[in-house]
Amino acid sequence: MLITSIPDFCLQYHKPLDLLRLEWVSNDNTGTMQASSAQLLLLARQLGVRVLLLDINTVPDITIEDEIWLGKHWMPGIVQLPLQHLILTIDVERVHNQLVVDALHDLVQPDIRFESHYFPHPDAALEWLADGTEYLPTLQAEWQSR
Repeated sequence: MLITSIPDFCLQYHKPLDLLRLEWVSNDNTGTMQASSAQLLLLARQLGVRVLLLDINTVPDITIEDEIWLGKHWMPGIVQLPLQHLILTIDVERVHNQLVVDALHDLVQPDIRFESHYFPHPDAALEWLADGTEYLPTLQAEWQSR
């Protein structure tokens, strides 16, 4: 199911995999990143997602203000979710955001109870996640229909 109720993000929820996938859709405008990220955290809690797939490739360079906010407010909430897998897709050319992600991860490292996985592109992440199931074509078709 596609979810478009949170500004800045296009979201895909798939109950059989307990997957919530997100892509940034607000181009370079990061003015509402904090508000949308807070809504995302609430949604993930409500859905009880076990797998969160974040496409960092689509996020503009994260500002220092947003990095501080994410570290203080968002990351503590992420580690409280019933996550089993946090999947991040980030291309090697996105060095700035990779460094931000690493710093945020290190900030909550002692509280992490889930596995973190890195892939260069969402398709590779979905193939890994859906391996051995019939879900991949459905997930891809739904995402392409956006």
